[in-house]
Amino acid sequence: MTDPSEFERRTPDPAWGPPTAHPAGAVPGDPATHATGAVPGDAAEGTPPRALVRSPLSDGEWQRLHPLTPLLRGGLFLLVIIGVLVANLRERLIELFLPAVTDLPPGALPPDPVDFLFANNLILIAGGGALVVLIVLLVAFRLSWRFHTFRISDDDVEVRSGVLFRTHRRAPLDRVQGVNLTRPMVARLLGLAKLEVVGAGLDSNVKLEYLSARAAETVRGDILRLASGRRRAERGAVSTASGSTVQQAAGAVAAGIQNMVDGEDLSDAEPESIVRIPFGRLVASRVLSGSTLMLVALVVAIAVAASLSTLWLLFTIGPMFLAFGAYYVRSVARGLRYSIAPSPDGVRLTFGLFTTISEVVPPGRVHAIAVHQPLLWRPFGWWSISVNRLSGRGATDSSVDPFAAVLPIGTRDDVERVLRILAPALPPDEWTYVFRDGILGPVDDDPYVITPRRARLLRPLSWRRNGAVLTADALFLRRGWARRTLAIVPLARLQSVGLRQGPLARATRTATLAAHVIAGTVQTSVGALDRDAAVRLFEDTAHATIAAAADDRSHRWAG
Repeated sequence: MTDPSEFERRTPDPAWGPPTAHPAGAVPGDPATHATGAVPGDAAEGTPPRALVRSPLSDGEWQRLHPLTPLLRGGLFLLVIIGVLVANLRERLIELFLPAVTDLPPGALPPDPVDFLFANNLILIAGGGALVVLIVLLVAFRLSWRFHTFRISDDDVEVRSGVLFRTHRRAPLDRVQGVNLTRPMVARLLGLAKLEVVGAGLDSNVKLEYLSARAAETVRGDILRLASGRRRAERGAVSTASGSTVQQAAGAVAAGIQNMVDGEDLSDAEPESIVRIPFGRLVASRVLSGSTLMLVALVVAIAVAASLSTLWLLFTIGPMFLAFGAYYVRSVARGLRYSIAPSPDGVRLTFGLFTTISEVVPPGRVHAIAVHQPLLWRPFGWWSISVNRLSGRGATDSSVDPFAAVLPIGTRDDVERVLRILAPALPPDEWTYVFRDGILGPVDDDPYVITPRRARLLRPLSWRRNGAVLTADALFLRRGWARRTLAIVPLARLQSVGLRQGPLARATRTATLAAHVIAGTVQTSVGALDRDAAVRLFEDTAHATIAAAADDRSHRWAG
């Protein structure tokens, strides 16, 4: 049977009329070909001319990154390493390269190295050696830049790098889970950004670092348009950079400094956020968190231990406060400049004060959603939202996914707005399961399957809140009394469903229902459910998942 996505790719779009005829001898990359917008293969596919689908940066030809890329990827790090070595091994370096300075009588003070060079007419030799080292580094950086290229074709994003040892990475466009755009502080100063194409697998990301900020936005739009199956571009193509390498680098630095002074104007690319987080609320949410409770507990424990003559524990208070202070500053800075908004290519999420990170998550790439409300937030009516999504990072990468928390803090209206763009497939009649029955529940006519009374000892505080309910589009899992949590699992993203029953569960005739999705911060299982009700829910979920997957077309959300 023909794959629906293949059928959509091969079927001409009637809105574009008949395929464009190709002039004789037209080849990819030829100026005449781009002028007419015709390339080989367009007639067979029934797609519009390439010039209408992508910019010149994504024309299928190999492109180079920004000339300042080697400086940001290795040059600054190399300078730091050299500075550390000189500062810590100064005497040994002088003894190695200037032995005459160290061959002095006992008690004599060695002269200053710079004065020694001038006194012995060695300044030209030293300058020549430094110049040779500088030239070698510049040649190495230049070769690294020339051999680091990327290409965006009809099906893949490819990156080639390496001079002696070559590396070739490829990310299929139909497996793109998102596109990240990161602008560290130094890169922002230079007007640059790095792009990361998130793939569907371990260590499958493809990085383009670095491009100019506007070129990165253009390339990201091209990748998402091609991945979506869209038949026409929504904005004009951006011309490629012209001029020599020095002129491009100087222009990027000047633009970056001007943007830092005047503020970046990305109004044409950055949609208006649907959520605004006040600074006071952001700081208060970090203070009223589990980290603060842990800090208070540690201080009390240290004070009690110190009163029992363990005075050396007092010396741990300083480093502990510094660590927690750094955590608070980092978490607050990360929540500043927060923005979340719908875009034609999915949900656009931006955050970060010093290092600005932006990602577009295409539709159908969110595998689970969780709404949380800690106990200390309950009087203020605050919630947070996190998601499970493919990050494409390696198995050894233990860092926290920065995009897991899509809403760090928000009111009920904020949560509703964010959920509507994260789960647009939920019909209006299913929204009662979210707030009325899910987050704020249970109510008198509770539709959730909950823990039976005979097993309330397994969930002494949350036995009524502990439950699950199935709709035609999603599986809702509710749990927690002190920390209220509602997990929403779209059935089209569900990989499998399972039941677990241990000895205690068999004795109480209960079971645990588990929804298997992409691993992440969202917990997609709920235990202590009535066994018979859990079995029925298990069977209904299996059948509903097959039906939802058959009707899902989110992989080609604009096709």
